[in-house]
Amino acid sequence: MSKYIKIIIVITTITAAMMELIDTSIVNVALNNISGTLGATLEDASWVVTAYAIANVIIIPLTGFLSRYFGRKNYYLASIVIFTLSSYMCGSSTSLWMLVLWRFVQGIGGGALLSVSQGILFDQFKPEEKGIAGGIFGMGIVIGPTIGPILGGYIVDNYHWALIFDINIPIGIAAALLTWKFIDKKPDEYNINKKAIPIDYIGILSLTIGVGALQYILEKGQSDDWFQAQSIRYLTLAAILGLGFFIWWELHTKTPAINLRVMKNRNLIGSNVLTFVCGFGLFGSVYLFPVMVQRVMGYTPTEAGLSMVPGALVSIFAMPFIGAGLGKGIKPIYFVIAGFILFILHGYTSSLATPESGRWWFSLPQIFRGVGTGCLTVPLLSQAVVGLKPQDMPYGISLNNMFRQLGGAFGIAIMNTYATNRFATHRSDLVSNLQNNNPLLTERLNGITQGMVAKGVNPIAAKQGAYGVLDHALSNQAQMQAYLDGFLLIAVFFVCTIPFMLLLKNESMDAETRAKVAAAAH
Repeated sequence: MSKYIKIIIVITTITAAMMELIDTSIVNVALNNISGTLGATLEDASWVVTAYAIANVIIIPLTGFLSRYFGRKNYYLASIVIFTLSSYMCGSSTSLWMLVLWRFVQGIGGGALLSVSQGILFDQFKPEEKGIAGGIFGMGIVIGPTIGPILGGYIVDNYHWALIFDINIPIGIAAALLTWKFIDKKPDEYNINKKAIPIDYIGILSLTIGVGALQYILEKGQSDDWFQAQSIRYLTLAAILGLGFFIWWELHTKTPAINLRVMKNRNLIGSNVLTFVCGFGLFGSVYLFPVMVQRVMGYTPTEAGLSMVPGALVSIFAMPFIGAGLGKGIKPIYFVIAGFILFILHGYTSSLATPESGRWWFSLPQIFRGVGTGCLTVPLLSQAVVGLKPQDMPYGISLNNMFRQLGGAFGIAIMNTYATNRFATHRSDLVSNLQNNNPLLTERLNGITQGMVAKGVNPIAAKQGAYGVLDHALSNQAQMQAYLDGFLLIAVFFVCTIPFMLLLKNESMDAETRAKVAAAAH
């Protein structure tokens, strides 16, 4: 294979993976525009995000089975086509529920673009170069969720929201053509005997019900007032029964869709818990930061996205070095420890922000997040399979990817709920400290009232307006404190899960084992 074809394959797989990751977050900043254009409430418009997330989380743990059943290249190419076609249909949607339907289909197509891209990319590198390949791929994992809000904000500020979907079309067509032309099938992808590959229908169905219900609860729980809503109570029961039966079935059937027996490995348990926390921190902080700076500090969507650029830039430079270090045999656990320290620093320093903090003030916390995520993403995947048998590695990697996505879903849901509750607490505390006989309060109210009167406002209306201005200032301050508490909670989560590092095996992998890990990473 010529180096030019190798470069083409690398670009194709990285682009496809980033395209999927960008679409997990790009829609968030466009929900106001979508709801206004399609005549829907903001609450209903949030289904655009929920539908994609549900489909994505369901399909990710099944990508290994689907690759074996249809052949990796065929499944990958079909997924790109489904993703591209559904992107066109999303941009062409004339109603909210039409958009929600096609976002679900888009999530099904996107589920393969991340993990299968990883396996195809690693196949292009020699065993001793697998660490570098991991670093290259890790850049896409880290940068994708960061670019989403930046790109989405720019499009929303300057163009129609449909463009956030339409930009996938030329990229998807190019990726499909390049995949068809340059990516070869592996020997076991020819003449696949599908009859010899049993389909675990019961396992797939119970996983779909359990994970789908859980994802819905996480996405919609806050807006539906959690267990006050009958739908949330029913779906909680469905999630418990679905996932409970899925675990029981997979442990007892002879041909499981996902071999959960690998979870007996202590190292894999610890790695999955840490990966869950990594997803929690990455997606939780990426959700929390743009919301805070837009609602409290008056940033535009574009400005909010640009404020996250420092973290993305340091990731670009850090990931190849991290990958090279893994390739030279540095133990993954060392990177994991560094990543946890950096994420704790990210959460703590972010919680020190004030309403007067400028864009450059946030650069250091964003750098902590960028390097910290780089130290966790690929090293945790490598750490997860330490001690697993070669035939168990695909299942270990599949579970690890699923835990990262679930961690992200929990992160967004918990950040949303926690910030709402903390806002109510902080506002109540601030209001209780206001005393009518406080001279500073009286002076400020009189100053605001006189300013309004000077502009021609009726004195009675000016007095009411002054209280309204004060109420807005209190709410703004309470909102800021609530978001800062959210960042501190991220740091606390990382601190509390440090003991799980004791479950990790402190072993190095030789080049041959790393090659098997890379080949299985799909």
